[in-house]
Amino acid sequence: MNYKKVKADITTTTRNVRELQEKTENIYQSVVIVSKRANQIAFDMKEELNNKLSEFASSTDNLEEVFENREQIEIAKYYEQLPKPTLIAVHEFMNDQIYYRVPEKDNT
Repeated sequence: MNYKKVKADITTTTRNVRELQEKTENIYQSVVIVSKRANQIAFDMKEELNNKLSEFASSTDNLEEVFENREQIEIAKYYEQLPKPTLIAVHEFMNDQIYYRVPEKDNT
């Protein structure tokens, strides 16, 4: 997923708790859904970053290579500018882009 194209906020904003609660009728359940999605996004981002950085891994690092690798610096800057996983998850939740189900309600 290209997280740069997500229209989530880049900075933290104050949210109305009632808006989060409206989706599930339970604020705690909403927070759990958002947190689980944020963990998924963070894991995906970390895997993607590790895959990109593994290309630069070498068995013998010296100080000159560590300080002069411009590609690694550009990759790091790119990931620093992305919205945080929690902000992406809140954006997805508020725009009904997260599928979730409640097992207790499914059984009744």
